[in-house]
Amino acid sequence: MKDHTVRLALIKLLSDGEFHSGEILGQTLGMTRAAIAKQIQVIQQWGLDIFRVQGKGYCLASAIDLLDQPQILAKVKCPHLDLIPVIDSTNQYLLDRVGQLPSGSVCLAEYQEAGRGRRGRQWVSPFGSNLYLSIYWRLEAGMAAAMGLSLVVGVAIAETLQKLGADDVRVKWPNDIYYQDKKLAGILVEMTGQAGDAAHLVIGMGLNINMPLTEQSEITQAWTTLSQACDSLPSRNILAATLISHLNQTLCDYEHQGLVGFVERWNKIDNFLNRPVKLLIGERTIEGTARGIDAQGALLLETDTGITPYIGGEISLRGC
Repeated sequence: MKDHTVRLALIKLLSDGEFHSGEILGQTLGMTRAAIAKQIQVIQQWGLDIFRVQGKGYCLASAIDLLDQPQILAKVKCPHLDLIPVIDSTNQYLLDRVGQLPSGSVCLAEYQEAGRGRRGRQWVSPFGSNLYLSIYWRLEAGMAAAMGLSLVVGVAIAETLQKLGADDVRVKWPNDIYYQDKKLAGILVEMTGQAGDAAHLVIGMGLNINMPLTEQSEITQAWTTLSQACDSLPSRNILAATLISHLNQTLCDYEHQGLVGFVERWNKIDNFLNRPVKLLIGERTIEGTARGIDAQGALLLETDTGITPYIGGEISLRGC
């Protein structure tokens, strides 16, 4: 793992959103102004919007609220929490340590160099703008019991965001969080284990909070941010702690009651409920009206032939 100590110290100095001269930054970090300029170029590649004004120095386009491990742990009980500012992938970090960490362990990052979404897609992960969080969970009931887990996690995240002031946040089958028909967060559940043994689950979440407009060319679908969905944005540390707490409780509930206890909660906040949609399954497209989910987590789609449950595929509004 690369040593980013100097770059992270530089970001912390700039995080207040004020101007800092290259000379003062260099003195503080024991570097030349030329070396500071080179470091600025690197952290700009991490998605930070930094500009320079002659005679004033460097400044972030806006102040950033950096994650702080002690602040988070002061607000939530967590058996193990790693905050790694720059990482390849929070999910991969936990997958590489399955069996070494206690169930409920969490990994957080400020920037992912190789963040990923469903079906191998890239997850755009600029530094300090969003929330990249993964949790490891040992499910004693085994791999078969993990069916529908992404739906349960979606409910937990949406309900948490609603309690924090984002009243109109909804879920999209099978694993996205939506606001005003745009993607706000994505969920990726990855699993290892053997038949007859416990399932080792890594549940990753990428939540857009203040995604810079400079990143929009990298994203191929309509997206939005929590700053748009919430009148009064909570600090990222409070947001992280609250999500960790609610995810832990929800996963415990799921172990005891399964998906059945979540069907009504899902249907209550389903962004596509009773709306005309198209379901894509490979090369096949099925049009119908979304009627929520069943007790197995399948999408219920009503067509001319009646209501049929579907386990796989992706949905979008008809016409989109």
